[in-house]
Amino acid sequence: FGLAFFHATIQERRKFGPLGWNIRYEFNNSDIECSMMTLHMFLEEQETISFEALSYVIGEINYGGRVTDDLDRRCLLSILRQYIQPEALHDTYRFSSSGKYYAPEEGALEDVRTYIKGLPMAEGPEVFGMHDNANMAFQINEAKVLLERVLNMQPRVGGGEGGKTPDEVVYELAQNIFENLPAVLNPEEAGEATFATNDEGMMTSLAVVLSQEMVRFIRLQKRLKSSLVELQKAIKGFVVMSGELETMYQSLLNNQVPVMWSSVGYPCLKPLASWINDFHARVDFFRRWMEHAEMPCYWLPGFFFPQGFLTGVLQTFARKYAIPIDTLNFGFDVLKEERAEEILAAPEDGVYVDGLFVDGGRWNAEGHHLDESEPGVMQSAMPIVHFLPEQKPLEDLFRPKRQDEYQTPLYKTSVRAGILSTTGQSTNFVLCVLLPIRANTTPDFWVQQGLALLCMLDT
Repeated sequence: FGLAFFHATIQERRKFGPLGWNIRYEFNNSDIECSMMTLHMFLEEQETISFEALSYVIGEINYGGRVTDDLDRRCLLSILRQYIQPEALHDTYRFSSSGKYYAPEEGALEDVRTYIKGLPMAEGPEVFGMHDNANMAFQINEAKVLLERVLNMQPRVGGGEGGKTPDEVVYELAQNIFENLPAVLNPEEAGEATFATNDEGMMTSLAVVLSQEMVRFIRLQKRLKSSLVELQKAIKGFVVMSGELETMYQSLLNNQVPVMWSSVGYPCLKPLASWINDFHARVDFFRRWMEHAEMPCYWLPGFFFPQGFLTGVLQTFARKYAIPIDTLNFGFDVLKEERAEEILAAPEDGVYVDGLFVDGGRWNAEGHHLDESEPGVMQSAMPIVHFLPEQKPLEDLFRPKRQDEYQTPLYKTSVRAGILSTTGQSTNFVLCVLLPIRANTTPDFWVQQGLALLCMLDT
């Protein structure tokens, strides 16, 4: 019964989107049938049941064979541990905190059917180990899909008498965006120490990261300028409205970021108006870094490739202390300061990072630990975090040594899923941030809550 309940749980968990699974997996009847056969074999052929071996075969092979994301595999094994354990054989064991869900006592088949029919028709998030806010996430996702479909069905016609035509709306918007674009980043305007080289002719690791990020932003800035000029010409009839310009026209009309921009841009789920503001903030951040050579606090969400920046931080530490970089990992310390403006000087080692958000939970500043979300609050801001390189082994994602800390995954966007890279990680995944958790909870509790850190919100 527990195995069947597990199968139903991981299936229904998909409706919560990224809070449930990073990737939507198609678990099917063959998985449960194969696992039932495995369970039967263990019961018939083994004198004593090895729950660890049973969990490995079911979680890592039967179901885990479909799971391509390591963080999803961690979640799968965490859920399975609820059902494949010695305590699950006791009649008093419950599958959820409410006590409504449990394996009925051994008896007649009709009694089991009666119990199942008596279960709530609409199961709450608690049966999945999730916060009540997860229902909000599900409803918001459904509403977004509906509104997007309605928006795509809107005809391209003018409004009532005196209203602007779509051509006028898009032309004015394109003109406004173009006129307010920030100046293109120019390496020649950098401070004297920004790209300074040492005796061997090498720039600092962070200077290399800055130069690479500037190249990406310059390319994006040029794309914005050229496409906006071409679109305005096409609307006026001076050039042919190509397929790309037509798609861009429709995106601007619907307050969406054109594919022509996002194809050379950074991962972002914001609507067009918020995207433009975010773009200005990113360019401003890199302009200040370029002028001052070093920042007291770094805005991690502003990077095209935050993984490259963090590697640069490790390399800086490795060169300073002559330590092999492959022996270094990050330690983390959450500060009391909440805004970058409160940081007056950079740390001696490592970097201060701001701009992160907690998704599916919150940071309890008083207790200095992760905590459950407030009712109705899906995301909350994270204080400044000190990323400090340390010479220590990386924590095992699946078997953490410490039960008072949670390896919190950090993602670029709330979708969490990305393209599977050669490292076996999603390109949306940055790294795991080790954070203290509330007393009397375990890492498995937070894994099932779907708690993660984000570089940006969707609004």
